[in-house]
Amino acid sequence: MQKKYKEYIKLNKNLFLSFIIAIILSAITAQLLSEEESHINSSYTLVVDFTTFYSAFGALFYLDNRKKYRLESGKTDTSQLKKDLIKIISSLGVGEIIYLASRWSLQYYFLSINYEAYLASLIAHLTSTVIYMVVVNVGVKIMRLYKNDT
Repeated sequence: MQKKYKEYIKLNKNLFLSFIIAIILSAITAQLLSEEESHINSSYTLVVDFTTFYSAFGALFYLDNRKKYRLESGKTDTSQLKKDLIKIISSLGVGEIIYLASRWSLQYYFLSINYEAYLASLIAHLTSTVIYMVVVNVGVKIMRLYKNDT
């Protein structure tokens, strides 16, 4: 398998695992806040979602890529690291804007039509995650994050 495809698989694995962790904690938070107004529940749940997702993703991404940016001298290849970080942040950023809008509005909608809070959170999260994954993968491809790997 080509190295760039392995990199895509690692990236998607990290995104997927981070979403699994975030979806569980978001559903718990939504249920704990089920007595709150829909907009408050949706907002706090989204904060927990983002905090959990980025903490998990950052840790997993670091673990998978810590050796990638090491030079033979043992120092970090900061110029390549900066270039790749800009590309991945750009790709994730566009996805996050779309994710944020769809996640909050879907959860708010499901809560307003009397879905259980945890179920509203799960459905909104899963739907938004699918959209996010498509946007991020297209963004990574457009940004040519793994273009130098063959």
